[in-house]
Amino acid sequence: MDVKELNKSQLIMLAILLSFITSIATGIVTVTLMQQAPASVTVPINRVVRETVEKIVPQEGNTITNTIIIKEEDLVVDAISKNQSAVFSITKEILDLDGKTTEVGSGRGFVVSDDGIIVADNALVSEGQVYYVKNNSGKFKADFVLSDASGFSFLKIGAPLDEKNKIAFSVPVFGDLSKMKAGQKVLILGNVISSFMFEGDRDININVTKSNSGGLVLNLDGEAIGIALSGDTLSFSSIDSIREALKSKDATLNTEIKTP
Repeated sequence: MDVKELNKSQLIMLAILLSFITSIATGIVTVTLMQQAPASVTVPINRVVRETVEKIVPQEGNTITNTIIIKEEDLVVDAISKNQSAVFSITKEILDLDGKTTEVGSGRGFVVSDDGIIVADNALVSEGQVYYVKNNSGKFKADFVLSDASGFSFLKIGAPLDEKNKIAFSVPVFGDLSKMKAGQKVLILGNVISSFMFEGDRDININVTKSNSGGLVLNLDGEAIGIALSGDTLSFSSIDSIREALKSKDATLNTEIKTP
C-alpha cells in the first residue's frame, strides 16, 4: 500500500506504531550499553542518581514528584571511601623472648586534628612505649601524648621511617550522635569492616576484638561518631568525648587543635 493512499487516521496510527518500536529499541540499546560500560562510566551516573533523592517540579499548579531510590550499599562505599586515609594501623616495639626488639600490633586509630593527632584505644596504647603508625601514605614514628579517662589515648604523628614518604590523611567530619535514630546502620573501620544497627542508646555496646580496637565508628553519612574500644568496661567512646578531650588538653598537647 502506498503511504500517499493512507487517510489521516491511518497516518496517525502508523506514526504511533513507529514511535513505539523506536522507544523499545532505544531501551534495549541503553540497557545493553550500560551493562557493557566500564565502571568509570557507570559510577558517575549512579552517583548523580544517588545524590538526587527527590526533585519536585511545580507546573501550572500541578506538582510532579520524581523519587529516586538510594542504595544502602552505595552509602556504605562512600562513607568508607571518605575516611580510608584517616585510619591508621598502630604497632609498638617490645622485647621478644630472646631479648630482641620486635613490633606487635596495637590496634587501630584515626586522625582527629589537622596537625596529626591520632586517637587510639588506651588499653593497647599507653605511656612508655615506642609507637609507629601506618596508612597508605607510609609508615611513621608516633609520640605518645596522653590518655583520657574515657578510654582512649592520643598519639602525634612524627617523622617517616622512609624519607620518601610524605604524610597524607583526611580528618573525618565529626557527627552528632544525638541525631542518630534507632535502626540506623553504624560502620566500624577497624582491622576489618563491620556494621551493626543503632539501638537508640548513646552508650553503644560493641563487640570489639583486639585487632579492631581503636576502630573509627561512622554513620552512613561518613561522619565520625566515636571510637571502638576493647576495655573490660567500655567498648565505645563518643566523638563528643574525644572533642572535649582535645579542647581541654590543648595546653598539654602543645598544639593548636583544629577540629572539623
